[in-house]
Order: sequence, then C-alpha cells, then structure tokens
Amino acid sequence: MVFNPSGDVARQQGDLVLWSTGLMLLIIVPVMVLIVLFAWRYRASNKDAEYKPDWDHSIMLELVIWSAPLLIIIALGALTWTSTHLLDPYRPLGRLSPTQVVKASDRPLEVDVVSLDWKWLFIYPEQGVATVNELVVPVGRQVQFRLTSSSVMNAFYVPAMAGMIYTMPGMETKLHAVLNRPGQFQGMSSNYSGAGFSHMRFTTHAVDDAGFARWVSETKTAKGALDAATYLKLEKPSEKVPVIRFGGIEKGLFDRVVQMCPDPKRPCGGNTMGHGMGHGTGHEGQPGVNNRGAAPGEPEGALFKGNEEKTGGEHQSKPAGPAKGTQDPGSNANRNMTQLLRPRLPGASAADRA
Repeated sequence: MVFNPSGDVARQQGDLVLWSTGLMLLIIVPVMVLIVLFAWRYRASNKDAEYKPDWDHSIMLELVIWSAPLLIIIALGALTWTSTHLLDPYRPLGRLSPTQVVKASDRPLEVDVVSLDWKWLFIYPEQGVATVNELVVPVGRQVQFRLTSSSVMNAFYVPAMAGMIYTMPGMETKLHAVLNRPGQFQGMSSNYSGAGFSHMRFTTHAVDDAGFARWVSETKTAKGALDAATYLKLEKPSEKVPVIRFGGIEKGLFDRVVQMCPDPKRPCGGNTMGHGMGHGTGHEGQPGVNNRGAAPGEPEGALFKGNEEKTGGEHQSKPAGPAKGTQDPGSNANRNMTQLLRPRLPGASAADRA
C-alpha cells in the first residue's frame, strides 16, 4: 500500500521514500562492491597485487571519499526541506492529483476523528452523522481531518491515503489528504495503546459523490444519536467493536472532547477562561499559583512563598499512582494503559477528582 497508494499525498510520500533510498544506494552499492573487490584483489595468495605498506595518503582518493557523500547529503537535505513543507499534514492541499489543482471554491470534507480504547470514532459535522470503525470519503475531494484522543496517545494511519498523524488527549492535530480512486482501504492504529491495539482497525471506503450522498442518507436513518451520554459509553475500553452508525450528533461534542470535558456536568476550560482574571486567580478560573502579594521589604514578584505555603496540601502534579489491580496477575487492569482518571486541576475539589 505504501508504494502503490490510491491518494496523491501518499503517492508523493512513496516517491520520496524511493528517491531517498536511491540516493543512499549510490553510496551503499559501491561500498559493498568494493569490499568484495578489495578482498579478492588483495588476498594473501595474489602475488600480482601491488604491495605498498608505507602508503598512507591519496588526494584523489580523499576527494572521492568526501565529495560523493557530501553531494548526496546536500541532495537529501534539499529533498527533505522541500518535501517537509510541501507535505506538511497541517497544510491544505495544493493539488488533488498531478493534473488537477485545488480551486479556491473547492470546500474540503471535514471529518473529526477521536481515537478511543480501542476503536475509532468518526464525526461528520457538516453531514450531521457519525460512525465507529467506518470511514467513508468521496473520491477526488480533499478531506480535512481534525484528530484527538480520549485517553492515551495514538496514531491514525491509512497507508493508501496519507502518512500517519498522532492523536493526543487534550490536543488537536490536523491532516489533509485525498483518495483518487474508488475502493476499500485498510486503516489502523500505528502506535501501541494497550491490549486492544491489534484489533484497532477500520475500513476506509472511497466512493463517488453519488455514493457518498447515498451513504449519508442511509446513515441518517440509523437509530440513536451521538450525544455526550453515548460518547461516555463509547469511551470505555472495548475490543473488536463492529461498525456503529449514528444518525445525529450533538453540536460541539468534538470540541468538548478536545478540552477533555465531554461530560456536560463538568465545565470546560474554555467556558471559565478569564473568570478570575484580576481577582488573584490564574488561567481558566483556577486559583493562581504564588499569588500572594509581596510583603513589606520584599521585591515584587511571584517567586516568594510564605512559611504557611511551604507546608500546603497535596502537590497538584503528584502522580496518581498505579491503577488498582496492576500488580495482580490476570487482572484486567494489566490490559489497559488508561486509568481514566480526571486531571488534577488546580482548585478542583475531591469530588471532581473522584
């Protein structure tokens, strides 16, 4: 799939691998040949080989040894520099194929992706549908992925379409790609994330515009909608999950997942940003750190603490410790890399952390 892809981005990346390998072989192949040649030519039984025990320098040999690798490194550097910017996953595509450029009026298909334990959630905000372990995109249309993770870091990878991109909890990454011919292509997780990692695969369907519209219509008839309560159930670890379709989605759910507050009972950081500004508190309405005013005779600043502050409560970033059961052979806790613990936000109550 890497060297015979169906997407223009993956094709350019495959060509980059071939060019890089070819340039490096310009050094590797001659060295391997010369090793065999020298071993045969200067074997002990060959009395015709010229023997110069005091020879130690050759200008021509030095030029060959240093100039050839230097030229190859320069070529590889130039190739890497241009391709790194051209194939930046955050950069919108400039072309859909070698003969078709992206027009200013062309709108990309937006797909929000969440890596769960151990399944993939795909949300189509424009179409108002969502799926689990099923990705459907129209042929010849740019796809703009927004990706995040519910728990541990993962990696989204459809080799026929584009290179892999990481998903991380509390962060959003992006990927722009296209599929140029119809078919079914394998998608997977390429970053180990626990017991169900081996089965964290999905099928990518590339269809024409009519087929995509028909699929959207069929998906809208599916029972159930992807709301916060349904997402919290999906978030729980499970393996070998079959394809699930949702005929509706809750608006803003993906943004809440990125902010790690899909539960509507918990306020998101963005909703409390700045509530405490100017009142002795820090970002996102949480109590500030070192916000004690300077005492008489002390310089202004936030690096001083009173004695009563030095013996305060539990440190905010103290590790939570191992999950229950991780020391017990055969426990299910040993199969799960995710403790599903809420972050220890400054100022959070004990009930919020439970």
